Amino acid sequence: MAQPKDHTKLGIWMSISLVIGNMIGAGIYMMPSALANYGGISIVGWLVSSLGALLLANVFSKLSKMVKGKAGGPYAFAKIGFGDYVGFLVAWGYWISIWVANAAIAIAFVSALSVIFPILESNPVAAILCGLGAIWLLTWYNSRGILSSGKMQLATTLLKLIPIFVIIAGGFFFFDVDNFVPFNASQETNLGAIAITGTLTLYAFLGLESATIPAENVDDPEKTIPKATMIGTVITTLVYVLSTVVVMGMIPMEELATSPAPFADAMRIMSGEIGEEIVAIGAALAAFGALNGWILIQSQIAKATAIDHMFPAIFKKDNRKGVPIWSLIIGSILSSALMLMNYSEGLVEQFKFMILLSTLCCLVPYIFSAAAYVSIALQRGPEKSSKTTIIILGGLAFLYALWAIFGAGEKSVFWGFILLLLGTPLYVWMKWKHNND
Repeated sequence: MAQPKDHTKLGIWMSISLVIGNMIGAGIYMMPSALANYGGISIVGWLVSSLGALLLANVFSKLSKMVKGKAGGPYAFAKIGFGDYVGFLVAWGYWISIWVANAAIAIAFVSALSVIFPILESNPVAAILCGLGAIWLLTWYNSRGILSSGKMQLATTLLKLIPIFVIIAGGFFFFDVDNFVPFNASQETNLGAIAITGTLTLYAFLGLESATIPAENVDDPEKTIPKATMIGTVITTLVYVLSTVVVMGMIPMEELATSPAPFADAMRIMSGEIGEEIVAIGAALAAFGALNGWILIQSQIAKATAIDHMFPAIFKKDNRKGVPIWSLIIGSILSSALMLMNYSEGLVEQFKFMILLSTLCCLVPYIFSAAAYVSIALQRGPEKSSKTTIIILGGLAFLYALWAIFGAGEKSVFWGFILLLLGTPLYVWMKWKHNND
């Protein structure tokens, strides 16, 4: 018998939009230029990273069924699979990576709007106020309840996809297959070019786990979360690959490689000067929607960890709408402070360094989740999957996550793990405090 729908929680469409919206940010609008130096072979790189992302999405889908609606996503999976300390390290790093990334997303939002409002490029005060305004507007909106967050995410996801779909559908009328010759335009071997472009594109899939984190606020989570994770990842993959193919087919590679706004150039070919503004609005919506989704996730991961007595209790205090209000506020204060660094002379390099660190902290949960899947599945006994299938799926997802960490670079890995270990004193203090309460 079907369960009645709970209209106070995130349904299937809002959950799908959370996955898509958190993955597709303003960064997609620069990806064709980043890949153009490698030529058409970069599409193979996209397909390689897409396969890895789908493996991870499958793992997260299966884990969400195993833990039966437990909130926290990667944190909960790591904690169940390997114990409190590993779970804490995952939560600590993941939480830091989100509020750091939110600062970068706010800056991307301002940058996109500057095409329409040039004052945002020439006046740092206006830019700062615009970025802070976006962060705190969405913090307030998220404080109104999980359903408000979900509605905003659904609306912004649909709106951000419109200009991309227009380019995908209309771009084929301006497509020139000669733009893909030579197929490998770099000095690398074919395998080398695929490896590099695969590494460049894999970061575009960060966020595929988003639906697993607010699990207690998802309607019928055992069915909704696995579907949302897989459907959201598949749709995002198609959007990424098709849009890159079309833009590369419309603009010669030598021009594309130096373009600061490839999607705007593609839209200009299709619709004239108005196309640039349409794409700028799309990029701003992409950033705004991603910021909304990540502010929601940031508060939920901290709340789930605080409920288990591994973050300070203030992070789990709800307002009357059931939202962890102080978790929202603290995260947004940190994002705001970090965003200000980008507009402060002498602090720009430190800001870029923090972004570098956050990349690793967002990837570590993937490797522990892949390992936790094998551990939990084998401990509980295979149900529909054989032990061999579990080990192969978990092993491939683990290898992909390991490859992603390798691709982050030595500097990121070294300082990222230092950042993770710096959370250990907090873990010890929280354990001592809980045991003595």
